Amino acid sequence: MRQGWNDDDYLILFAPEEMAAAAAAYAIEHYLPGFTLAGIHGWDEFIVVGPDGSTLTIPTVPLDVRYAVAFTLPEQISLEPDPRLDGKIKWYVKPLVFGGDASDQANMQWITHEQHAGLVRWWSEQYALLKDQAP
Repeated sequence: MRQGWNDDDYLILFAPEEMAAAAAAYAIEHYLPGFTLAGIHGWDEFIVVGPDGSTLTIPTVPLDVRYAVAFTLPEQISLEPDPRLDGKIKWYVKPLVFGGDASDQANMQWITHEQHAGLVRWWSEQYALLKDQAP
């Protein structure tokens, strides 16, 4: 895994040999069948490769293909490491899709990658349950 600043974007990019384990940790195949997890963009979005080979971003919560947006990785990626952020992911305690406020510092904390995977799975399940109950 490589992580750091590429201009104004913070990127976490998984090495090819890490992609399957990362996808399993986040249950990508369950929520986004046929997609490959390539990385994380700005903590709030996954970088994925779709079944057709297109590169997209999808919010970490909800993991729903309806929110996919085309994304182009820069041709030249030179990640500037930031030791303050090494191994950390910014997380909204109450995700924005559930009414969380990005400007509320009390709603933000720094967590580990392992915690992030668990929270993404849990909140994605809550979202799926609510979506299934919607009229």
